[in-house]
Amino acid sequence: MESRPIIALDFSTLSQVTRFLDQFKGESLFVKVGMELFYQNGPEIVTSLKQLDHDVFLDLKLHDIPNTVQRSMKGLAAMGVDMINVHAAGGKNMMEAAIEGLLSGTPTGHQPPKMIAVTQLTSTTQTMMQQDQLIPVSLMESVLHYAKLTQSAGLDGVVCSALEAKSIKEVTGNEFLCVTPGIRLAGSTVGDQKRIATPASARESGSSMIVVGRPITQAEDPVAAYHVIKEQWQGGNKNHD
Repeated sequence: MESRPIIALDFSTLSQVTRFLDQFKGESLFVKVGMELFYQNGPEIVTSLKQLDHDVFLDLKLHDIPNTVQRSMKGLAAMGVDMINVHAAGGKNMMEAAIEGLLSGTPTGHQPPKMIAVTQLTSTTQTMMQQDQLIPVSLMESVLHYAKLTQSAGLDGVVCSALEAKSIKEVTGNEFLCVTPGIRLAGSTVGDQKRIATPASARESGSSMIVVGRPITQAEDPVAAYHVIKEQWQGGNKNHD
C-alpha cells in the first residue's frame, strides 16, 4: 500500500502549483497531474515536480487507436513519471500497445512507470452508464470486466471506486493495484463525484492508493488536511510501506 495519499493538483498554472507545494516545506509528495494542468503547461510541469523530488501520476487517460497510444506513451514515459493511465474501454490491443510504448520510452536504467487503466469514472452512476454508454450489465460487472481485461493486457492495475476495490482484488489478486479517487472526509462536500469513500473505508475496502483533490487543495490549511487524511489512510500506523 502506498502510504501517501496522492494529491490531485487541480490547478491551471505552474505558479499556482508552486504556491501550493511551497506550504509543504520540502516534504516528498505523490502528486497527480491531470489534463487541465498538463494541457496548459506541457512537460514543464512534470519536469518541475520531479526536480522537487515528488512522485508524479500523469493522469491523461489515453484512449485512441493502438498506434497513436503507443507513440504517445513512448514520449510520455521519457519524462520520468511514476504512474500513468489509459482508458480500459480502448481495448486489450490498445493497452498492450501502450505498454510497448511505455517500455520503449523509459530511459535506460530507469524503472518503467506503473500503468493503470480507468474502468468507469467515479462520476458515473449505473443509470448513466446504461443510458449513455448502452452497457446493459450492472456497474460492478462492467468494472470487473474492465479490471480483468486490464490485467490480461499486462497492466499493473486500475482506477476504480473504493466501493469496487475488494471485488476487483477477488478476481485479480492482491498485487493488482486499485487506485481510488473520490475520497472525501466524513461530512465534506461531495462535488461531482458519485461513488465516494473516506480514507479509512477505502483502506478497509482494499484500495492500494487513494487520490485526493479538493479536500486538500481547497482546505483552509492544506498541510493539516493532508496529514489528517494521511493518518486516516494509514489507520494511525505510520510504518506502512
